[in-house]
Formats: sequence, structure tokens, C-alpha cells
Amino acid sequence: MTSAAGTIRLGTRRSALAQAQSGQVARALEEVSGRRVELVPITSEGDTNRASLSEIGGRGVFATALREALLRGECDFLVHSLKDLPTAVPEGLVIAATPARADARDVAITRDGTPLHELKSGSAIGTGSPRRIAQVHVRNPHLHTVDLRGNVDSRVQRVAKGELDAVILAAAGLYRLGDAHEESGVLGDLRAEPLGLAEWPTAPGQGALAVETTADAPAELRAALAALDDEATRIAVTAERAVLEGLDSGCQAPMAAHAELSGGDLRVRAVVYAPHDGWRIGIDVTEALRPGSVEAAGLAEEYIHRDGRGNGADSADGADPISAAREIGLSVARRLLERGAADLLPRP
Repeated sequence: MTSAAGTIRLGTRRSALAQAQSGQVARALEEVSGRRVELVPITSEGDTNRASLSEIGGRGVFATALREALLRGECDFLVHSLKDLPTAVPEGLVIAATPARADARDVAITRDGTPLHELKSGSAIGTGSPRRIAQVHVRNPHLHTVDLRGNVDSRVQRVAKGELDAVILAAAGLYRLGDAHEESGVLGDLRAEPLGLAEWPTAPGQGALAVETTADAPAELRAALAALDDEATRIAVTAERAVLEGLDSGCQAPMAAHAELSGGDLRVRAVVYAPHDGWRIGIDVTEALRPGSVEAAGLAEEYIHRDGRGNGADSADGADPISAAREIGLSVARRLLERGAADLLPRP
């Protein structure tokens, strides 16, 4: 397509997880295009700066170097973890596909399978995510959180060695690494507790991948990448990322949003958390995506306010499903802000 002998160059971070998920996309694209796909490792700031993500900023810390390499022509497309991607797409780039999402849940990894809510007071829980820190304190206010960076293997080993009592990880990452390391396994003798999305919603886009290329990429490449797209995933993550966009707080904000498409209806759960005291503001709405009939179809669950009805997306009537999903997400963000969410969010 754009490289010697028709090879397509896929830019990816160097971590084992990034290589594993990029490899999955590469194999799928090879089947679609009939061309060889070569991985081009790129080092991002998030891979070299060992400071807490909340300190160095979550906006683009894993994506900027990859996008610069793409614009310089060093690769033909990128694969990102969508949850790490800023909501604003730089000029000249497009998200060409969002493949079908893997498990969107978080999991708690422990030595003996003790659930988070049953861990004894003072147990050390490793996570560097403000959202997960807040959710740990909601689930069990007597736990102690420890800032944690590093790859999946190094985090898991800190539990295995007894340095931490638990770590919180994305289920999708464990699944993808498991595919890449079937012989040894990722967890060994450790135990994973899946954390249900109803009580523990996750970051916008968690479990999904974003396939990004240049706006002027060859039509043949754009068409091949588009064949990897999963519409239900794109609709759901569009709504989730619109909530984040509307709150204007970045990838490391203490907030969660998860959307699910069922028939013509889209259910969106979104929560904004106070960092440490268990205070949170949440909304749970279901709205119709059918063209010409986007309206409230479910009861909003308010965590610190009285129950109320959703008002529907203000301008999604008659829109295509992607535009309608974005309007629903922005509407959810507005309602969260009206209920005081801005007081819980760090300002950019």
C-alpha cells in the first residue's frame, strides 16, 4: 500500500500489551488486505516517564509520540488503547476503525481471591488511576491505595511477592496478554475478581482499540482499515468519550462512563467521583438511537440526588447513530455538571 513490496507499517508502543493488541489488529488486517503488516515500535512519554500519570497529565501521554511518527510518514497507521486517547483528534488524522471491544471491566488481582470489600483494614491496593482510587474507597473505605506504574507483569509480581495485597487492572489487557502468552499465563497462581460494570463502571473506551491513520491515507488502506470496524463498539465508545469531552477533564479524571447498545437503545452509565471520601454523582440513562426518535427511555439513577427522568439528547433527533450517540454523551455530561460534578473534577 504505502511501503516497499506492499508492506503496511503499524506504529505501536513498545510494551508487551501494546505489542499484543497491535499484533491482533495486524493479523486481522493481513486477512482483509492480503498484505503483510509490519510492527514499528515507537517510544512514548508514558513509557519513559515513571512519574504518576496524575502528575505528568493523562492527555496524550501515550499517544503524542505515535501520532507525530504517523504524521512524519514513519508508519501508515496506529493502534491505541482507546481509553488512553484524548477526545480531540489532531488535524490531519482520523480514527479509521474501532474493532469489537473486549471485556470492559476492571479486575482485582489478589493472592487468595479475597474480594475487595472483604480485605482487611489497611490492605495495600496498587493503582495509579484517580478513578480506581476513588472506586476502591467506595468499595472498601478502609483500604490503602499505593500509586503504581509499570507493565502488567511487574504489577502482578508485586502482589505475588507480597508487596501489595491487590492491584486493579483492565480485564481486556489480561485477555490480550493471555492470548500472546498462552504457555506461561499472566496471573500464575493469583486470583482475579471481576468488578461488575453496574457498581464499578470503567474509563471511557476501556476494552476498545482505536485504529488511526492520516486523513489523506490511500483509499485502499482506508477501506481495509474500515473493514475492521465494529459499529456497536463505535456507537458505545462515541457516547462514552462524549461524556469525557463534555466534562473537559482529560483521561485521568476521576470519572467513569460505560455505554451498551441493545437493539435501537443506548444505555449510558456515568459517574464522577470525589478523590477519597466516597462522594460521587452518577447518572444511568437509556435513550433510543432510532433516527427521528431519540428520546429518554429510562430512569436516571442519581447517586446523591433524587431519582429523575432523563431529558433526552437535545439535538440528536433525526441524526445518524454515531452523531446521536455523541449527543447523548454530551447530554449526560451536561446533566452531571448541572448536579455539581465540576466541583469534583480537576481543571485542565
